[in-house]
Amino acid sequence: MSGEKQSKLLSKKMSGHNIASNHRNIAMQQPTLGQRILALRQEKGFTQEELVAECNISVRTIQRIEAGEVTPRSYTVKTILSVLGEDYESFAESKMESGLKKAFFLKIEDDKHATFLTKHLKIAWISGIVYFILGFAEFPADAARLVGDSTLFPTYLYIILKVAVLASIVLFLRGFILTGNLLQNYLLKIVVFILLAFQIAYYGLDIASLYISALNHEAILMIESISLGIVGILMGIAVLRFQKTLGTTATLTGVIEIITYACFALIVTAIVGAVLLIPTIILEIILLYKVAELVQQKLNP
Repeated sequence: MSGEKQSKLLSKKMSGHNIASNHRNIAMQQPTLGQRILALRQEKGFTQEELVAECNISVRTIQRIEAGEVTPRSYTVKTILSVLGEDYESFAESKMESGLKKAFFLKIEDDKHATFLTKHLKIAWISGIVYFILGFAEFPADAARLVGDSTLFPTYLYIILKVAVLASIVLFLRGFILTGNLLQNYLLKIVVFILLAFQIAYYGLDIASLYISALNHEAILMIESISLGIVGILMGIAVLRFQKTLGTTATLTGVIEIITYACFALIVTAIVGAVLLIPTIILEIILLYKVAELVQQKLNP
C-alpha cells in the first residue's frame, strides 16, 4: 500500500477517534456536582439567565442545582454541559481517572496535534530500543536466580536494572495504546493496558521476592509466563487488524507475536519464546516507527 493511501486511512481513522463515546451516569453527588457546574458556568462567562435561555429550563432549577439542593437527571446535565461547551464524559470523570486515561492515551483530547502524537510515538519506539538492549542484561540475571538463587549482580544493581526495564516497558507499551486509539483498535488498547498492568505487578513481585522468602521467584516467573503469554496472543491478534493500514509490517508483527507468546503460555517452550522475543521486539519497534511516520505524513502531506 502506498504512503499516500496509508496516510488517508490514518487520517480517516484519526478524525473519528472521538466520535464513538459511550455516555455514562454522573458519578458525582451533590453538592459537588452543583459546585462544578457553577464554577464551569462562571468560567465560561454565563449568567444564570443566559444559561437557562439556552437550556430551556427555569432559573429556579439552575439555582437549585448549583446550590446542591437537587440532583438533576443526566439529560439535564448533558443539556447544561452542551451549552457550556463541556464534554459530558470528561466532566463525569474524577481527576485521577481522567489523568490516568490521558497518561496512558486511553483518551486523546481533540486539541492534540500530530506533533504531540509523533513525539510520544517516538518516545515509545526509542523506549522499545532501550528495553531491547536492557533485555540482554535482564535475561541472564533472571536465569541466574532460577539456577543458583543468585542475582548475578549486586542486589541494588539488580533492582536498578529491573526498574529501568519496567520504565522502558511502560513507555514502549504506551505507544501501542496510543496506536490503538488513533487507528480505532479497541482490542489493542484494552489488551495492552492489561499487559501493562501485569508487567507492573510482576516486576513489583520480582523485586519484593528478594526480601520476602514466601514469594517464590520461580513460581512468579511461571505465572508471569502463562498470563503474559495469553495476553500477548491477543495482542498479536489485535495487531493483525492493522494489515490494511500498515501492510506487511502488521502481518509479520502479529504472526510472530502470536507464536512467541504461545511459547510463553505453554511454559515448556518458554525458552523458545525468549529467543523469539528478539525479532518480536524489533518488529514492534518498526511498527511504532511506521505509525509515527504516518502521523507525520498527515501533518505534512
